[in-house]
Formats: sequence, structure tokens, C-alpha cells
Amino acid sequence: MSLTLISVFLLLASVLRIVLLERRSGAYSYLAVPFFAIAVLELFDFFALGNSRAEIDWKRCALFVEALLPSCWILLSLTYARELPERGLSLKSRLLVGISALLVLVPLLLPAASFYYAPDFPAEAVLFLADAGYYFYVAILLLLVVALINFESTLVNASSEALWRVKLDIVALCSMLAVLAFYYSSALLYRSLNMELAPLRSLLFIIASLMLLYARSHWRGSARVKVSQAVLLKSVVIVVISAYLVMLGALGEAMKYFGPLFPRVLTLSLGFIAGILLLLLLLSDRAKRELKVLLHKHFYQSKYDYRAQWLGLTERLSTFEGGDDLVHRVLLAYCEIFGVHGAALYQHQQGCGWYCVASALELEPLRETINDDNPILTSLRERQWVFCSGDPNHELTPHEWLFLERYGISFVVPLFEGEALSGFIVLGAQVVPDEQYRYEDFDLMKTIARQVSVAMQHQRLSEQLTQSKAMEAVGSLATFVVHDLKNLAATISLVLENAREHIDNPEFQQDMLSSLGNTTKKMHHLIGRLRNLGESELLQRRPVDLLALTGDCAAMVQGRTISVQGDQQVVLGDREELQKVLLNLLLNAVEASPPGASITVEVGCNGTPFVKVADRGCGMSPRFIRNDLFVPFRTSKPTGLGIGLYQSRQIVTAHGGSIEVSSVEGEGTVFTVHLPVAAEEPAAGAIEAA
Repeated sequence: MSLTLISVFLLLASVLRIVLLERRSGAYSYLAVPFFAIAVLELFDFFALGNSRAEIDWKRCALFVEALLPSCWILLSLTYARELPERGLSLKSRLLVGISALLVLVPLLLPAASFYYAPDFPAEAVLFLADAGYYFYVAILLLLVVALINFESTLVNASSEALWRVKLDIVALCSMLAVLAFYYSSALLYRSLNMELAPLRSLLFIIASLMLLYARSHWRGSARVKVSQAVLLKSVVIVVISAYLVMLGALGEAMKYFGPLFPRVLTLSLGFIAGILLLLLLLSDRAKRELKVLLHKHFYQSKYDYRAQWLGLTERLSTFEGGDDLVHRVLLAYCEIFGVHGAALYQHQQGCGWYCVASALELEPLRETINDDNPILTSLRERQWVFCSGDPNHELTPHEWLFLERYGISFVVPLFEGEALSGFIVLGAQVVPDEQYRYEDFDLMKTIARQVSVAMQHQRLSEQLTQSKAMEAVGSLATFVVHDLKNLAATISLVLENAREHIDNPEFQQDMLSSLGNTTKKMHHLIGRLRNLGESELLQRRPVDLLALTGDCAAMVQGRTISVQGDQQVVLGDREELQKVLLNLLLNAVEASPPGASITVEVGCNGTPFVKVADRGCGMSPRFIRNDLFVPFRTSKPTGLGIGLYQSRQIVTAHGGSIEVSSVEGEGTVFTVHLPVAAEEPAAGAIEAA
């Protein structure tokens, strides 16, 4: 009886936990309904066995709950962990749920005597089934088996990524269904409902509830004969299951020969517990990996089925929906093929001197950047081979070892574009810690990396082509705008010519001429900016004093004091275009900084003249710098257009220079513009300054 009360408590606790989690996440399911129904059934059976005067009445109440069980379980099995269409369940599924729900009419219309008779109940916990009761439990058993088949279908069709999320739940649910199926099949076999098996049922419900609560709380060689690895793995599974069935048969024979000396409930409990453990073993990633290693050592010359691996990788890389999906598929493939917990992709950021995380799978929070001169990257460039943390690696410093140990990194796989290291993939801890990886594993890692590198280049070129088409469309639009503005400028010019002849008031004439002249100048300036929106500038190169130009730009920024320091540096460039670059950097620094924060500008020379703009603002993440900073029409500002930095880099590149950026979130950003030095010293007064 104590087992029954414990099972009721844990079942209700599971219901409460499910409801609270679903309310928090906003995604509701039918998972709590069967647990609540079984808790009520356990409670009614507990009262029925309590030696009171209302035993049969409690058992009649239990009949109504038993009649509801099939519809609850079938509804859950058709919806749990499945992607349903917008219209909901199919017509066939709705009919199945509806028909199973009609079972509740049977105990409503028939008296309790039609189901069973119990001359010595509850002294003898056996209810002998009448005809109506027999067919009633036949219907319940068939419908529960249908639900069990649905759960098995969900488990088989689950993706490898989703499997680890749902396997504990499905094992728990299938265990509950299995013990119910055994309970009712035993009743049909002996044509009597043996309630002495209630402790067995309660024990399995306790185990299933604990499994569900745990899942919710962690919301977690040579060979002469060539045999297909897939077939051999399935054969091993069949052998294990066959051994389990043989064990159950042996237990049955022992019960037959030893009789009362062999406790029936204890034997059946051990059988069900062994079944749960077997199912968990078959779903364990580590067990699968160790089995593959064992088969490789004793049956195969090659550790991998390369044909299957290549076909699987080709399918993954041919069906992605975008850059992020491509990277996710690549990381998932590495985790599945090489048996590791998690992976991450680092990519190089030009002009910054470091590699940053482009995507991570089960290695969060992995937020560090890695410098170009890191010993691990030096090893990748020199050896062009996979880095293994299990090797001696004497060249690593304590900082690198700390990085590897913190995230449990086992391997680092290089990605090359030509001779350049464009990125690398880090793989997490091994599923089987003592598994030995050899040249065969590393060759496959590198082969996949080459294919992945090509796929990522194609994806990047595709995105650049898309951007080019967008810029072409913007250029076409700008052409029409330029045409209209030219017409307006011509009209204003005509007004100016007529005004000189027809307006007699000299002061009015002068004001009008000045105003129209300024307007015309601004409109022509706008035309020039629109023309240069998607292409390089036609530069008017002259010697320019960077220090003086920077001071003028800082003076144009109203409401903020900007410190300009350094020495005179002369570059060959277009003063107006360089002014656009400096103004854009200064305004960005002002917008990113809180009021009163310092903004400093340094002009100097480090091989080439440079201008360095530093602020103490909000900073930027490495991922944003790599993916969005210089991309047109992408901005972090609520009202920004995402054109300024793109145009600035276009201008600097057209001058033969470069822009570098260094930023830390919450600490600030430094932009450095490098420009080529003037070919020769200009004569006095020839430098364009103010």
C-alpha cells in the first residue's frame, strides 16, 4: 500500500511540474492528462483494497478512469514531440481519439455486476471477469497498444538532435503503457483481474515519474569477411533484445517450477526494471559509440563506412536553408561522426587580428576570441593537421591549456582557403573518454573540413552576389533620383537667371541669389553622394594634412568635446571624401557613448599615417563585427540606415588604405584608419588643410 501512495504523490508532483513548465514556456501539451488519470486510478484502487464497506463502489469509480485512459494516451501519443499541421490532427487521428473516448459510455450504461463478480473481495484481491468486463478490457488493451505503437514511431523518426531531448520522456511513457498492457493482458489471460499486481504497477509508475521529473529538472583490426556496419549494429541490438526475452522466459519457468518460493511480484518487477535499463542502454550515445569502437577493433579494417559518411555529408550540405543552417549542420555532423559532446566554428576577422565564434553547438557559453599568434593556430598553419589536446603539445602556455580544459576541447580541425587559415572547428569532450583516435579519424576530419570550406565559400559568394544585386538595384533607383534632382537644379538655375533681370530690389535680389545658390550647391552635393552609393569614388587626390582635417571635423560635431592629439601627417587623398569618413566615425562614437564620456582622436604614423578614433561607449560583440559591421543596410541603431561604415570603407579602400576595428562589449571601440603617405613633400601652402 505504501508503494501506491508514493506513486500517487510522484504522479501528482509530475503533473504539477509539467503544468508549471508549460505555463512558463507558453507551449501546452497533453502530457499531464494521463499522469493525472493514473494518479486517480491508483487512488481509487487503494481505497478499493482498504477493507471498507465501499470496496465495489470505489472499484466502479475506477472503471470510469480506466475507460478514459485509452483516449488520454492515444491523444498524447499522437501529439507528443510531433510537428502538427496548422489545422491540427488529421481526420483519421481525430476519429481514433473520438472512438476511444466513447469507451467511457460502457461503465456509464452497464452495472458493475456486468463487468466482474468478487465473492471474497477484498480479502482475496481477485475480480473474476464477466463477459462485458472481458470485452471491455480487450478494447482497453488494444487501444493502449495503439498508443504504444505511436510512441515507438515517434522515437524511430526522431532526429539525432531531438532524440536526446525526448528519450527519457518516451522511455517513461512506454514503461507506463507496458505495465498497463501487462496488467490487462494478464487479466484477459486468466479471465480475472488480479489486484495483487497493483504493487508492480505502482513501482513502475514510481520509476516513470522519477524519470520524467529528472528530465524536467534538466531542461539536458583486420577482417576477412566484409559486413555492413549498419547491419551488424542492428544485429547486435537484436541479440541484446533476444537475450532479454530469453531471461524473461527463464524467469517464467522458474516461477512455474518453484511456485511460492519464487515471489511473483518481485520477479515481474525485476523483469520490467531490466527492460527499462535495456531501453536506456540502447538509446545511450556512449553505448553506441563504444559498440562501434568494439566492432571496429575486431571486425573491420576501416573504422568508418566512408560511402555512408560521404552520402550523409553530401545530403546535409545540399539541403541547408542559409549560412547559419549550413554551419549548424556541419557542427552536428562532426558531433555524430566522431562521438563528441558539442562543437563550435571560429572564423577569421580581417583587419582585427583574431578569430571569433561564428556558431556553437552545445558548447555555450563559448565567447572567447583567439589571436592570430596563438600557439594552437601556429600549429595548424605549420602542420596543416588536426590538433589533438591529448598529444604532449609542449609549446602551449598555461592560458591555452586553461582554454582547452574549460570547455573540454578534444580536437581542433583547420579550415583552409588556399594556404590561408580561414577558420577552424573545435570539438568538445569525447563521448567515450578512453577512445583512441588515429590517423583514420584525423584524415576524415580533414576531408570533411575541405568539403565544408568549399561549401562555406560558395555560401559566402552567394551572399555577396545577393548584396551586389541589392546595390545594383539601389544604383538603378539612385539614377532616377539623380535625374529628377538634375531637373530641379536646372529649374532653380533658370530662376536665378530670370531673377537677375526682373527683381528690382537689390537687397532682396542678393538674399534670393545667396539662398538659391546654397540650395543648388547642396542638391548637387546630394547628387554626388547618390552616384557614389554603390561604387568607388572618382577621387580628386591632393596632399591633405590629417591633423588639421581631424581638428576641423571635431569642431563640426556640436555639443561634445572631442580631444584631438598627435603630429602633422600628410597623405595623398580627396579631402571631402576623407572628411566624410572622419565625420562618420566621430558621430558613431558620440552616439555610442553616454553623455560626458571621453572621445579621443590620435593622428600619427606607424609605417603609414593613421587616424585612431576611440570611445568609451557600449562596444560591439565579435560576432557583430564579423557578420554585420561593414555590411550595407545592417545597423544596430534604431534609426540608422547601415550605409555610413560601408561607404567609409569604400572610400578608404579607394584611397589604398584600410580600416581596423577593436571593440569590447561594455568598454568601448577603437577605429583606426590607415592611409598611404604622400609621394613627396608638398611645397608650403600646397597642403589642403582648412
